[in-house]
Amino acid sequence: MNITEAIKKLKKEKNAVILAHYYQYPEIQDIADYVGDSLGLSQMAAETDADIIVFAGVHFMAETAKILNPEKKVLLPDLTAGCSLADSCPPEKFKEFIDAYPDHTVITYVNCSAEVKAMTDIVCTSGNALKIVESLPKDEPIIFAPDKNLGQYVNKETGRNMLLWDGSCVVHEAFSLEKLLDLFKQHPDALIIAHPESEEHILKTANYIGSTAGMINFVKKYPNKKFIVATEVGLLHKMQQAVPKAELIPAPTKEDNTCACSECAYMKVNTLQKLHDCLLNESPEVNVLKETREKALVPIQRMLDLS
Repeated sequence: MNITEAIKKLKKEKNAVILAHYYQYPEIQDIADYVGDSLGLSQMAAETDADIIVFAGVHFMAETAKILNPEKKVLLPDLTAGCSLADSCPPEKFKEFIDAYPDHTVITYVNCSAEVKAMTDIVCTSGNALKIVESLPKDEPIIFAPDKNLGQYVNKETGRNMLLWDGSCVVHEAFSLEKLLDLFKQHPDALIIAHPESEEHILKTANYIGSTAGMINFVKKYPNKKFIVATEVGLLHKMQQAVPKAELIPAPTKEDNTCACSECAYMKVNTLQKLHDCLLNESPEVNVLKETREKALVPIQRMLDLS
């Protein structure tokens, strides 16, 4: 029995479901029951009737699944699967920040810790950030955290002036504008698509800006086109399956590397072997303190209701 067959057998025996983010290795995406972006994964976690949720993603995603399913066992193949964006918003510092603006509604991007979510009024994802913000009155003062690039994009699209936390994702800030423009000169017939966590100068070049799921839906409209894709390179696996005739080119990064693509080191710590082992041993398990979980559930549920 190979490792893929062993994982499938364990999954059936234990009534487990495997949820994977688009940024995971292709072999993990291929064995998952559901592959998606943060919004889709949150929705699937809320709906599953499995006894065990194996989250092939990063820590804040597994925490969100546990918040939505306190009675279920939530496993993460590798506990070191963190997030640079979540790390950029320490809970104690964020509390000081929001306490200084008590009249502001707090919206946090799902890429943050459970403790930060517990201080939040509404959670959002890149796929629904515009909808969440626009659901509030135009004159309502808002704090948006932790991603300043996503916050700037939402401000521009909605005409708001949200107060932004100064956080960012190292993966999406790795793209080089100069190299991107050079690449476009080589492929002038390509459409540039970008994730809104990218810096503003990258977004200005894009024909389409959206979440990972949004980008896949966009390329489906042009299945024979050529695309330069500015997000974590793991997305290209599912995207290529969706549009097998399209040419997909990863956007170049500032660093001189062999693949010229941006990879999340945290996402890539998960492997098939670790996925197998965590199912076999039902460990490592992700838990959230009851008080934190109950407080964080409120803004997450508001997001799901609005979505």
